[in-house]
Amino acid sequence: MAIKRITILGVPVDSCEPQNLAQEILNLVEKPGTKQIIFLSIWGLLKARGKNEFSRCVKNADLVIPISKSILWGAKFLKKPIPVRYNPFTAVITALSALESQYKSLYLLGGRKKTLMAAERNVHATFSGLQIVGRYVGYYPRSVEDDVVEAIFKASPSLVLVSEGIKEKDCWSYTKRNRFSSSIFLYYHDAIGIFGERIKHISDKTFNRGLEMFVEILHNPLKIFFIIPWLWYIISLVWFRLFKKES
Repeated sequence: MAIKRITILGVPVDSCEPQNLAQEILNLVEKPGTKQIIFLSIWGLLKARGKNEFSRCVKNADLVIPISKSILWGAKFLKKPIPVRYNPFTAVITALSALESQYKSLYLLGGRKKTLMAAERNVHATFSGLQIVGRYVGYYPRSVEDDVVEAIFKASPSLVLVSEGIKEKDCWSYTKRNRFSSSIFLYYHDAIGIFGERIKHISDKTFNRGLEMFVEILHNPLKIFFIIPWLWYIISLVWFRLFKKES
């Protein structure tokens, strides 16, 4: 099997080599029922350690892709196989390319109307073989949510790309998983903004150097306080290595 799953602090993390990612996504398309891919940051990993909806969401996800360099360091510190880390934007491009090669379908969910329409045009121009079977803006009133779910159920897209404006983020599709037919759900906050040319994605060069957090801090200085949960992550790793065995 191309995907290898480990746990870090009790949270599942998958490793999939870049040359296998496209095929694994196509394998998920053929799998019956609602499927989910999660981009897992160190902050997400810490949240998933609790007894909450997000924890259940991560543990039931079909593919948990690490995006933080600290997760790789944690795996090495715990003497476990080191998973492959992905730039979320690059992983999304791989997914869309794989789906286009098989003439699969896409639903776009999130963003403001102007940005969403621009994103749809750009995705269609870049991936002309990919069928865009629907779209709906984010930040919508709760009163229309049932209509959104029904629209996705009827469209039955291969992939639903969920973006900004969906309050529950990854948990949106997880809590409604029994109301869909057979789709993969992937939440990436910046997806619509990047495809709509409203924001720039982190380059692979910056990402591979592990400098993406500094870019985020430049845009939002309050993220400097993420140092506090990061220190808790380090303490937790040390405690696990010294006192607890993990399968």
